[in-house]
Amino acid sequence: MTDGESVPCLGQGTWNMGERPDRRSDEIAALRAGIDFGMTLIDTAEMYGDGATEELVGEALSGIRDDVFLVSKAYPQNASRDRLAEACEASLRRLRTDRLDLYLLHWRGSVPLADTIEGMQALVKAGKIRHWGVSNLDVDDMDELVAAGGATCVTDQILYNLGRRGPERELLPWLTEHGMSAMAYSPVEQGRLVDDAGLAAIAASIGLTAPQLALAWVLRCPAVIAIPKAGTVAHVGENRKAADMELSPEVLARLDDAFPAPPGRIRLQML
Repeated sequence: MTDGESVPCLGQGTWNMGERPDRRSDEIAALRAGIDFGMTLIDTAEMYGDGATEELVGEALSGIRDDVFLVSKAYPQNASRDRLAEACEASLRRLRTDRLDLYLLHWRGSVPLADTIEGMQALVKAGKIRHWGVSNLDVDDMDELVAAGGATCVTDQILYNLGRRGPERELLPWLTEHGMSAMAYSPVEQGRLVDDAGLAAIAASIGLTAPQLALAWVLRCPAVIAIPKAGTVAHVGENRKAADMELSPEVLARLDDAFPAPPGRIRLQML
């Protein structure tokens, strides 16, 4: 993060949480266990479960809100100054808090970026949010954002994992140059990398599971924050171990062979 503030490199995502009553207690326990493990960055969005996920997060954070770096995201249609303020207030109510530590534009829509920047800066001034950022914006969008007055943006939340290495070509270097972090969502490709035989073989050779190795690979870069989702305490515990892993040059080379970066620039992908 910019402004000299540090956040955990391994946080917790919440996509699809809060949508099934039979899983609610397990999901709340998982979030709280993750906080105990030091995974105190929690990412959510007004889109997730049509607000139900934010409500679950708010319940999970009861009594421990101040221990967490709380992130939420606004729909692009809510990105104008007036609608952004209304969307933020609705998220705050669902999350049972008076402020967000980080508020993101979920993806780019038809609202001019200058209007979104104005809305974000107004929310910072009002004390409703502490920092602001974006999600799913590529290099050309980020250039436009900065040109429109958005240099105080602190992060770009993007799809980045072993199978989606496109951001390495231009976007990650751009973010580093401008002092912004990258926040990697779906770092295990929504679980699909778990079933990759090649990844599993490399992981087993160093005593890891495939998802642990996939997470450790994302976390190899100090400017990247990973936000995997885990719906059980056991799953959170497995994820937490990845933050302590240092991958050797040999392992990184094997991963490069198995999951090569694209030879040239490709547009930023979204799920």
